[in-house]
Amino acid sequence: MKRFEIFFGLIKIPFDFIMTMLAFLAAYELRLITEPIKGIAKPIDLSVLPTLREYLQFSANLALVLVVIFAIGKMYTLKTTHKWSTEAKKIFSQVAIWGMFILSYFFFTHTFPFSRLAIAYSWVLTLLFILLGRGIIKMIQRSFLKNGIGRRHLVFIGNNSITDELYAELKKDPSYKILGLIGESKRSSLVKVLGSTEEIEKILKRRNIDEIIQTKTGLNEMQSGEILQLCDIHHINYRFIPNLMEVRRSNISIETFGSIPIISINPTPLDGWGKVLKRGTDVFGALFGIILLSPILLATAIAIKIDSKGPILFTKLDDGSPVKRIGQRGNPFKHYKFRSMHPNTDNLRYTKLASQNTRKGPLVKIKDDPRVTNVGRFIRKFSIDELPQLWNVLVGNMSLVGPRPHLPEEVANYQKHHHFVLTIKPGLTGIPQTSGRSDLDFEDEVRLDRFYIENWSLLLDIKLILKTIFVVLKGHQE
Repeated sequence: MKRFEIFFGLIKIPFDFIMTMLAFLAAYELRLITEPIKGIAKPIDLSVLPTLREYLQFSANLALVLVVIFAIGKMYTLKTTHKWSTEAKKIFSQVAIWGMFILSYFFFTHTFPFSRLAIAYSWVLTLLFILLGRGIIKMIQRSFLKNGIGRRHLVFIGNNSITDELYAELKKDPSYKILGLIGESKRSSLVKVLGSTEEIEKILKRRNIDEIIQTKTGLNEMQSGEILQLCDIHHINYRFIPNLMEVRRSNISIETFGSIPIISINPTPLDGWGKVLKRGTDVFGALFGIILLSPILLATAIAIKIDSKGPILFTKLDDGSPVKRIGQRGNPFKHYKFRSMHPNTDNLRYTKLASQNTRKGPLVKIKDDPRVTNVGRFIRKFSIDELPQLWNVLVGNMSLVGPRPHLPEEVANYQKHHHFVLTIKPGLTGIPQTSGRSDLDFEDEVRLDRFYIENWSLLLDIKLILKTIFVVLKGHQE
């Protein structure tokens, strides 16, 4: 999901809260204005008139209740392409439920507001203000979209009547920019390319594509699988018309454009609110970890400095270039670890020590590595050398849980299906690290990482973090 969509999805929460508070303030003033008008309002009993502070506190509580009701009613979905009429209907129904909650609260608590008319004003004004607020958000969003900011770049695979209908529907939607059609086409505005998987991959590399919709019929299982794999590798949202192929994943969603239902295959639940929830957990966990483990961090830094010459952190390669790892979507980032080896020995793994590599696949592991210092051997055994990566988690390069970050030269040797692990941010720990650590074959590691990506949940993260603590305390012999 694009950051543009996440931003406009999240901003609805404070907007709704603020608009509800403004509605209550307006209702308060409106009740005072209408108080002298005969036939509209009865005189207010000044003895029960709340202070402005009390009224604001009461209003804030009810505004929070409305936000919760909206959240339960899925009013904060991060998908921002819903029609305004659909959103307005949902707002009306959820505000109606909120109004019934307020009446039920006063009925069961036997408490009464200073003015029933003020509550009625509040309900009406809240509905109007929230519609106004959502309308403002929608207008700002559409303004950005019309200027090409935040639009999803879309390509069709196939050319038939369904393609024509979808093209007509989505062309009117400013959220999408249709880059073309992979396949033969009579429309000059679309790309005319024959749809072999080799040609499709060339297009994906050449263009910044966010989404593919497959409408082409007659694809065999191998062709469909190849297209799906390409989408995994290039981190593209894959959608298709139902009944074209067997769906083999549980992370699917169905959306209708016109009269055509489209199935989206989502590579991970870590999108939308899942992404927001995981990021919040990462920030809290990284801060807590840095504070809690600060004595160990300090003691390790001193021990490294005393034990051998060189920097405390391993941040530069033998040639002086910064140490980097490959993160989400293949983006490199600066990576931090405590130095556990003698300086200027990193590249020996590819030269003098290459014959001692014990791992299959793109990764390198040297058993009884002579480059490791005395302190380095200890901190590696208990994974203390990894603790500076809490900073990577805090700044957003990594996550507490996820696939391990690999070196650029290792990723360069990935096979196609290995690139799926780059779908999400790399992590400090993960299923492979709690199921054998570096003793696992690389293919087994990828298989476990893929399971995590496709089946993520907050509960799974918590379990893996707790399991990691026990694994680390037990120690591991290199």
